[in-house]
Amino acid sequence: MSSVKSCDSRATDTSELEGLRVLIVEDSWDVGTGLKMLLETWGADPVGPVATVEDARCLVSERAPVVALVDINLRNGEQSYGLINWLHERGIRIIVISGYPDISLAKEKAMAIMPKPMREDLLLASLRSLK
Repeated sequence: MSSVKSCDSRATDTSELEGLRVLIVEDSWDVGTGLKMLLETWGADPVGPVATVEDARCLVSERAPVVALVDINLRNGEQSYGLINWLHERGIRIIVISGYPDISLAKEKAMAIMPKPMREDLLLASLRSLK
């Protein structure tokens, strides 16, 4: 069962996000893998998924993304607020994804906050704005 909902029945051009490097920080294997496959169909270059702040920082140092899809609650109760600040300081755009309605996060640090399950059309629209 995926946490990404398709609300757009039109075919998406497989090169719409060609080469856009996207970091996926998500502790749910199903959601992270689903996001990776979806991004690949749109032509993006997904990095991850990773389930911890440390793993995310390692990937960023190896392959800096343009944007990061970041879940708030990660593996073993870890939260990603510090990672979001760290990414923001490096000029990496952030889309927060969370199943929780109340996200105490400075609005200026995230270009979008998307509730789970995410709508594909809204995610694609947010990512298109970076191309």
